[in-house]
Amino acid sequence: MTDINGSLRITRAASWRALAAVAVAATLTACGGDAAPDTAAGGEAARPALVLSAADVAIAEAAGGAAGIPVSGPLQPKVQVTLRAQVPGIVQELRVDRGTRVGRGQLLARIRAEGVQSQAAGAQAAVAAARAQLAVAAQRFEGAKRLHAAGAMSDVDFRAAEAAHQAATAQLAAAEAQAAAAGEAAGYTQVASPIDGIVSDRKVDAGEPVNPGTELFTVVDSRTLELEGGLAVEVASRVRVGQAVRFALDAYPSEAFRGRVARIDPVADAATRQVRVYVELPNAAGRIIGGQYARGTIVEEQAGAAAVTVPASAVLTAADGTHAVLVIEQGKVVRRAVTVGARDDVTGRVPVLTGLQAGARVIAVPGPALVEGTPVALAGDSATTGGGQ
Repeated sequence: MTDINGSLRITRAASWRALAAVAVAATLTACGGDAAPDTAAGGEAARPALVLSAADVAIAEAAGGAAGIPVSGPLQPKVQVTLRAQVPGIVQELRVDRGTRVGRGQLLARIRAEGVQSQAAGAQAAVAAARAQLAVAAQRFEGAKRLHAAGAMSDVDFRAAEAAHQAATAQLAAAEAQAAAAGEAAGYTQVASPIDGIVSDRKVDAGEPVNPGTELFTVVDSRTLELEGGLAVEVASRVRVGQAVRFALDAYPSEAFRGRVARIDPVADAATRQVRVYVELPNAAGRIIGGQYARGTIVEEQAGAAAVTVPASAVLTAADGTHAVLVIEQGKVVRRAVTVGARDDVTGRVPVLTGLQAGARVIAVPGPALVEGTPVALAGDSATTGGGQ
């Protein structure tokens, strides 16, 4: 037999062997050497009860109908931006390092790109020249309109003045467009953070040459962490956006965290046949460090009767995949077939959907000395002493 996790890691195996040895010794003592052993009414030799401590027994607790779907993976900041150089040049005025908290729009570094800045200055000069030419063309066109109206200018000369005005207008528009492009390129020499967050990586040093596409910084906003996990198609069909998720983190073993399902991919991955599910975990205080592994449980409601839960170590799994637990009834161990749901990694318990009632006493970690029919007694519990009711 194995436990629900597929391995029989029973911490109390040694204690069960000791209890079994005590039981055998007690039986031999009762026999008194050559004396005939006591027998029960049915002729079977009476066996002394194994005394169990409170730690050896678990209570099946009502779960209120809630079960869960396990999902796990690393927690990453939901928002993270990698900043790259947009112009060629030399890094200057490096103002931040890894771990620096920055605000939206804050300057992180400058890139000296003299060619780009010269182009921007030249484009601005071209705009000024085009405006001057337009002003002259406008004056000539206004004078031409008055002369033409008075009959002192031919239609040909008037049309020429009008065309010159239109050409000057177009030249100004072209110069302004070039200046805007050059100014945008010059603006890329200032590297600013697009979000509020923390610099998680810095790829360059002051004085280092860069080209368009060179990675400079990574800025993350870890106020919301995200876990990306894969679920089988049949399981993913039970998941909905907004469902609650319980998290367990190794860094905080005694705490449980709660999040929610944020997004679900509409199609399954062609290679793995799994559906990607994205779960969010609030982290406004920044206690949780991104990148650490988390185990989550997507809470779902079970139809029908409310489930109960027992420790995962209490569930036995047979070779054919069926499950059972050992229950204490009327001072004896009774094997009870059950159906179970997915283990909750946060609590370490398993929902039992059928075969067990809330309040039942089960063996927390079944050992080799405990088989069906074994008489047991709970320390300090007269209800099971001597194997009776």
